[in-house]
Parts: sequence; C-alpha cells; structure tokens
Amino acid sequence: MTAAALAGIGFLAFQANASAPEHLAKAPHSPSASPSPSADPNGSGGHGKKGSGGKEAAAAVPAGSGEGKRVVYALGAKRVWLVDESGKASATFEVTPSTVDPAPGTYSVTSRAAAVLGSDGVRIVKVVRFAVTGGVVVGFSAAADGSTPQPDPGSRTGGVRESLKDADTMWDFADLGSKVVVVK
Repeated sequence: MTAAALAGIGFLAFQANASAPEHLAKAPHSPSASPSPSADPNGSGGHGKKGSGGKEAAAAVPAGSGEGKRVVYALGAKRVWLVDESGKASATFEVTPSTVDPAPGTYSVTSRAAAVLGSDGVRIVKVVRFAVTGGVVVGFSAAADGSTPQPDPGSRTGGVRESLKDADTMWDFADLGSKVVVVK
C-alpha cells in the first residue's frame, strides 16, 4: 500500500512539474528524496552488451554499486548498466543527462508511464521514474521521435534521455520497485 502511495505521489509530482508555468517551474524547491549513502561515489566505466551508445565501455560495472538486480546510473560517465541477479551487466548504454541530477545513492522505481509530455514539452515514451530532486522528478525516458538533444541548461528538467532501443531495454528491465543506484 505504501509503495502504491509513493508511486502515486511520484506520478503527481511529475505531472505537476511538467505542467507548471515556466516561472513556477524555475522556482527553488526543497529536496524531497533522501537517497542512502550506500553507492560508491567514484563509480565509473562499465561493460556488457552494447546499447545504442555506439561503443562498449572500458571497465566493469561500477564498484560499490550494490548487489543483485539493479540499474546503475553513473553521472560522470553518462552511462547506465542494467545488472542482472548474478551481478553481470546484461546491457550498458550512454544516456543524455538531465539538467537536475539525483544525489548519489540508492533509489527505487516509483512510477512508469508508456507515454507522456515531458517537462521540456517533448513527447516522451517508456518513462521510468525513480527520484525527486529539488522538486524535479527524475527518470529515464526516450523522446518519441528518437532524438537525444542536450537539454536547455537554463531549464530544470529531470529526464535522463535514452535512445528508443535503450528505452525499450530499460522498460523491460526496470519494473516498479526495481533498485536504481546512482554513482558519481
């Protein structure tokens, strides 16, 4: 019941942020996510099956990113690993970060949506939300047209953009409640 309530709150926060007038969307917000400090802040590199990022990463799944099935998002590497129960990456791919980064830590997927309008006005698909940072909902998604442009640095968005192919892979991997570990 608590998970359903959190998912509902996450979805409503995302919708509110996506539809807020620009002058309100840029107002400062207090943080509402409290990640655990269990993730390794030095995570970098990775390997596994290629995503559409065009190249394989050079190193292993980031050390200290936990155990078991999880999504690992390395902020500095701009890369995601989908790690299976055995601890091996079943996929890894590059992403285009949002303008608002979640703090390093462990999160859970709080809501998912097949298609919505993003806070930047772009139609997005395969949305997997996992954090709220400074009032901005953060999640993985793909633009419906497949584009992955850099976000406007003057806007506060939480969409970590993937290719359509990688969004399909993420969608199939990360169900509600799935662990997401963010590392530097």
